[in-house]
Amino acid sequence: MPARKRRSYTAEYKVEAAHRVIDTGRTIAEVARELGIDPGMLSVWVKDERRRAEAAAAVGDEPLSASERAELQALRKRVAEQDKDITFLKKGVPRTREAA
Repeated sequence: MPARKRRSYTAEYKVEAAHRVIDTGRTIAEVARELGIDPGMLSVWVKDERRRAEAAAAVGDEPLSASERAELQALRKRVAEQDKDITFLKKGVPRTREAA
């Protein structure tokens, strides 16, 4: 039997998946089934996110709301796309040698 390739998830994906459980009150099993991931793994992500929220509350910070998380995710995606565009454009600009 061939070895299965291990999937990796971004931090943003983990937080968003955890908040599908936390914000909606749905069960971990239900959300895990919907996302096609292991419930045990999602459980760890939910516990981690709840710990982060508690730690933020302990020092007086408020965790991001669902709309703020969505906006942050959209902005990060936009910045990543712009970085790719800048890299592409830099490759197309010929470099000239400056006179010494």
